[in-house]
Amino acid sequence: MSDTFLSPPDHVAIIMDGNGRWAQKRGLPRVAGHKQGADAVERVVRAATELGIKHLTLFAFSTENWKRPEQEVTDLMGLLRQYLRSKTAEMHENNVRLRIIGDRARLNKDILASIEAAEDLTKNNTAITVYMALSYSGRWDMTQAMKKIATQVQEGLLKADSITEEVIAQNLNTADTPEPDLIIRTSGEQRISNFLLWQGAYSEYYFTDVHWPDFDQAVLEQAVKSYQKRERRFGKIPAQA
Repeated sequence: MSDTFLSPPDHVAIIMDGNGRWAQKRGLPRVAGHKQGADAVERVVRAATELGIKHLTLFAFSTENWKRPEQEVTDLMGLLRQYLRSKTAEMHENNVRLRIIGDRARLNKDILASIEAAEDLTKNNTAITVYMALSYSGRWDMTQAMKKIATQVQEGLLKADSITEEVIAQNLNTADTPEPDLIIRTSGEQRISNFLLWQGAYSEYYFTDVHWPDFDQAVLEQAVKSYQKRERRFGKIPAQA
């Protein structure tokens, strides 16, 4: 491993964008782009592990994506089923821990069963933790956290004036997960699309024109190099940082 990556970001999150555009440029159906995107996931998990990144969050399917054409949603869920069934054993062999974040209530029972089996099998693995964001959005995450906190207040378990940033963080779907140091978005779009809104408050952002199916270790290295040149101050002045 290059000296450049002796101190990689601990947590990288990626908005995986551009599957459909990748396919359309080649005259292929959108599902072909999603299939190539699934292959890219495998490459990037391997690359992140080699670079020493310990936490990797992949934005696979948002709460807004349920609004897409029914056939595309069906195709995406089919790819998810296939990925979980065919790759779980390989992830375990490679010491990868898998966790799913998002609204599980909207997922089919067979997918939930595969998720739970994968999480259970890989729960003690230590090379890297991969968080797959499925049926996830930042606003959904904060809304469900507020509901949990309101219930705690209503039941007398928590006083309203005891609600702190730490309390909110522990009620998010990402509780006990470090905040992302670097958030990458592919395919040229420069917005965060309702992703990790609370958690990414002080993340560094990196935008690339590369469509997700073409994303590889070289692009990840470019993003990490860009991150390492930045000064993270968290509101402080340079001398304090």
